[in-house]
Amino acid sequence: MREISCKDITQVVAKLCIQACCQVTDDMKRAFEKARNSEKSELGKDIIGKILDNAKIAGEEMMPICQDTGMTVVFVEIGQEVHLVDGYLEDAINEGIAKGYVEGYLRKSVVKDPIYHRENTQNNTPAVIHTRIVPGDKFKIKVAPKGFGSENKGILKMLVPADGLEGVKKVFLEAVKYAGPNACPPMVIGVGIGGTMEKCAILAKQAAVRSAESENPNPEYAKLERELLELANQTGVGPQGLGGTSTAVKVNVEVYATHIAGLPVCVNINCHAARHADAEL
Repeated sequence: MREISCKDITQVVAKLCIQACCQVTDDMKRAFEKARNSEKSELGKDIIGKILDNAKIAGEEMMPICQDTGMTVVFVEIGQEVHLVDGYLEDAINEGIAKGYVEGYLRKSVVKDPIYHRENTQNNTPAVIHTRIVPGDKFKIKVAPKGFGSENKGILKMLVPADGLEGVKKVFLEAVKYAGPNACPPMVIGVGIGGTMEKCAILAKQAAVRSAESENPNPEYAKLERELLELANQTGVGPQGLGGTSTAVKVNVEVYATHIAGLPVCVNINCHAARHADAEL
């Protein structure tokens, strides 16, 4: 049994919040370089160039990539041989977020009640936390602050098996066109297929923060990722919605078993910032 202190988790989460909001990941930088080279529109090329310049300045100055530093989504994998001590996991994570957002001068965007009392919590808590128990003695955490320009453009549809692959593509294109310029393209798009309503949404969220250089291990779904990316880029939305061939730089698909009567599909969109940062304790 391996012990991990919740106090250490708090410190790591604080650092990850600042890192995710200020430093564009290397895979995304490479994805944008590739998009700039292939973009057909001169205006689109210029916009992608400015996105890369912004990423460079943000990383060097440790300033936010964008003013919307998101609602913090956290994915945690806890090895079943790990024993957490010195506190409660969710408290430790939220304390880390509060520390990171306050000390990092990141915008606090969370309100405590969705309808009646939309009062800002002043420290960007609480987070949305997804926890899995896995074999082993490792503790892995991914912090993914989610801006709502893109989050608001997500779509969840409960299809039936007869809708099939064409139904999935139809939902995907509906989401891309609905997002238009408002999700700050070029985008990273996560697609969840299968499970139940809530499982499908989590799959899409996980897909949206996968590496831009990864692919689904199943060759059929890897092919689907490429097909969906092509469909997105054929819409002509382009960088920042001003036209072009780079509406998205990556589409990731995650799947799960589902009911004989169901075909849940969820599309979750990340703006060009695609914020996330990982650590292993």
